[in-house]
Amino acid sequence: MGEHHGERDASGGETGAIEAADHPATTTSLVEDLRSLGVDGGMTLLVHASLSSIGYVAGGAQAVVEALVETVGEEGTLVVPTHSSGLSEPSLWRNPPVPESWWQEIREATPAFDPLVTPTRLMGVVADTFRSYPGVQRSDHPQVSFAALGPKSMALVADHTLSRPLGEGSPLARLYDLDGHVLLLGVGHSNNTILHLSEYRAVYPGKLWVTQGAPVTINGERRWVTFEDLDGEDDDFADIGSAFADSGNERRGPVGSGEARLMRARDIVDYAVAWMTMHRAGPHGS
Repeated sequence: MGEHHGERDASGGETGAIEAADHPATTTSLVEDLRSLGVDGGMTLLVHASLSSIGYVAGGAQAVVEALVETVGEEGTLVVPTHSSGLSEPSLWRNPPVPESWWQEIREATPAFDPLVTPTRLMGVVADTFRSYPGVQRSDHPQVSFAALGPKSMALVADHTLSRPLGEGSPLARLYDLDGHVLLLGVGHSNNTILHLSEYRAVYPGKLWVTQGAPVTINGERRWVTFEDLDGEDDDFADIGSAFADSGNERRGPVGSGEARLMRARDIVDYAVAWMTMHRAGPHGS
């Protein structure tokens, strides 16, 4: 094992995590931290997590997932965004863009979304670990799927609509309906997916819609399908989060060596709808 430690450090930033911590976080200590923050048994909880921000955890992402599962208990339900943004319309890619001459080949050759196989992209190792955790159910959306574990998992992930996938037909809207909570574990509101539901609900000038595309399986055959989606943006999510924190409806506390934030989904969504309606003056806030 020892000879491989440097290789893991190069990809995972373990040196910084070790230096930032007085002692390793464990599943047990993370459960204690989460309960002190206000995460209760039976809670329906949408989680966004950064392993590196939590600090050194004995067992890494697996330990974090196990701590979350233990904290909400058998009656609770966890939800995690498991987005796969590479399965999207290549003409819309910006970070990075690809040559126009590649677009059609990408559309024709990218494997179809498979909820059991398709990895997450840019969602972090905790999300990708949770995706394959025993008993997890994953919504059937090729770009912005969500995975859930617990008695309310199917109520959250079933019937995820292809068009407008972060709007009223999404697991985000179901979390709102179920009066669930949102946990930001070592990340800020810039990563708070539920604010996209607020974008759908807010009324502001210049709201833009685009035609997205993705590979899916229909009747056993791979097909490229197109659908309508909001041309969303997150440039103001941090500002919204800062203002929301001042409202007193966000709890903050340490989890591991990082900071976590806990809030009711309805509180943050409703606040952000009002904020966007007031502050977004034109396309992408211009």
